[in-house]
Parts: sequence; structure tokens; C-alpha cells
Amino acid sequence: MQKEYDTKDVGQVPGANIAILQAAWHSEHTDRMVSACREILESAQAVVNHQVVPGSYELPLAAKLLAKTSQFEAIVVFGAVVRGETDHYKVIVDTCIREFGRIMYDFEVPIIMELMPVHDIQHLIARSTGRNNKGIEAAQAAIEMISWKRQLPA
Repeated sequence: MQKEYDTKDVGQVPGANIAILQAAWHSEHTDRMVSACREILESAQAVVNHQVVPGSYELPLAAKLLAKTSQFEAIVVFGAVVRGETDHYKVIVDTCIREFGRIMYDFEVPIIMELMPVHDIQHLIARSTGRNNKGIEAAQAAIEMISWKRQLPA
């Protein structure tokens, strides 16, 4: 069962600098996720910096370089890795997940990961269209984490 995301009352994060990183592979699908995410973030008064990198494997390095700048209150990553005939799919996904966690903890910046490990393109289409669009979920998570972090004592 797929979750449908609500775009109402997601909150406000005035002036929050949020980076969106997108892998170039499968951009015909991830573009829809990025668009939905960006629309919600901008309506929440965030400042969005969107950048594209060659592929999903490059996303962790790009996230680390952005996190090191201390300019962003959250980093949202979008990519798609489609299962093929070899284990290449698993290696990329496992490495990215591990490295995103390390970056998030080392630099204390939320990384909202929408790296889609899918078995076929139909699964990717289902997660990038309509109210099932993972870009909506990513924007909500970024807003919630920034709001929560802003309430912590200094």
C-alpha cells in the first residue's frame, strides 16, 4: 500500500537554506519529485539551492561538500537506482545509505534521503506522480526537522 501525502499545513521555515541534490540518471522521473519538493519548500518560505550531479553514487560526496559549508539547514537528495542483472544496484544503494548517515551525524545537518531503489521503472513512476510523489514527503520531512532543530536550546 502506498501512502498519499498531504500538502496542507506543512509549516513554515522562513529563510531556511535547503539544498536539493538530484542525480542526473532517471531525471525524467526524479524531476517530478524535485518539483513537488521545491514548490512546498518555497511556499514554506525556504530558500532552495538545487544542484544536479552525474549519478546516485555521487550524491553522498556532493552532500558532504555542501554540509561542510555549514550554509544549509537541511539537504534533500533525490535519485533512482533501478535493479538490473547484477548486484551493482545493491552496492550503490548500500554505500549511499551508509554515507548519508555518516554525513548527517558528522555535520549535524538533516539529510532527507529520497534515493529510490526500485525493481523497475513502474515502481519509480508510482513514487513520482500524484499524491504519492516522494518529493512531497521529502519537503515535509525537511520542514519538520528544521522546525524541530530551531526549537532546541542554543
